[in-house]
Amino acid sequence: MTLSVEHDIPAATANAPSDAPRRSSRLVRSLRRYWQLYLLLLLPIIWFLVFRYIPMANAVIAFKNYNPIDGVWGSPWVGFDNFANLFRNPVFPRLVGNTFLLAAYTLIASFPLPIILALALNEVRLRFFTRTVQLVTYAPYFISTVVVVSMTILLLSPRVGLLGRTLSFFGAGQVDLLADADFFRHIYVATDIWTTTGYSAVIYLAALASVDTSLYEAAKIDGASRLQKIWNVDIPALLPTATIILILGVGNIMAIGFEKAFLLQNALNLSTSEIIPTYVYKTGILNANFSLGATIGLFNAVISLVLLLVVNGVSKRVTGNGLW
Repeated sequence: MTLSVEHDIPAATANAPSDAPRRSSRLVRSLRRYWQLYLLLLLPIIWFLVFRYIPMANAVIAFKNYNPIDGVWGSPWVGFDNFANLFRNPVFPRLVGNTFLLAAYTLIASFPLPIILALALNEVRLRFFTRTVQLVTYAPYFISTVVVVSMTILLLSPRVGLLGRTLSFFGAGQVDLLADADFFRHIYVATDIWTTTGYSAVIYLAALASVDTSLYEAAKIDGASRLQKIWNVDIPALLPTATIILILGVGNIMAIGFEKAFLLQNALNLSTSEIIPTYVYKTGILNANFSLGATIGLFNAVISLVLLLVVNGVSKRVTGNGLW
């Protein structure tokens, strides 16, 4: 028995290192065969390194009393003092609350609509109607944020806007919705739905196009109605794609866009429109408090990372789908 164990151990250890040369040889063969694809992949990798990963080193500003004369690495260290000042700031809870509420409202309202639109378009057999609806819903995505905000302001203007004139015609008087803090989130989310629903539906339409037609035929033989086909065939096919998009959306819940919120912002709706990105711009750029601005940005990034990891872990346990 002892001799057999001694002979088995060297055999196992002798076979273990042989996997490394095999993997390296497969990698070399793959590089030689698909070198064009690897060359194309090299460009986005360089872009991420230069514009995403290397700038992360400047996050050290959050732990320093930064001044442009001494530079990033020459400025004196202050440790976590910037974070302590941030958490003691009476504005900080309102900033986090406004950012989270606006981002969560946007995600909850805009997430199911592209799925519903894709399911509806997939059931329509008139190609002209389908293409027309796709064009009408897809085109707003290419309108710049500045133009969208300008259109929104003109539409909601109490004097010259269509809504203002309509309300005045029915005797409601001049109502300035943009000046009402309670309506800011609704206006923001409505414009976001208008610009992104059609574009997001394309992803789900592509997933529906890959569904095996034999599943529809089997459902038809079993006597399934249209709603039953959607529930038992289409929705399971969309579930992996929808799960990944939802995970990414929750991961970016604290990284909501700056442009639209800043352009729709005014002194009257500031109580709900002041979010972390707009405050970082005002504090870090306009007031030249770069350390505090970097501190807020780093805090925001950490919260987004934690949310992404938590949601991805929950999704893996519940549905079996995740980013990794």
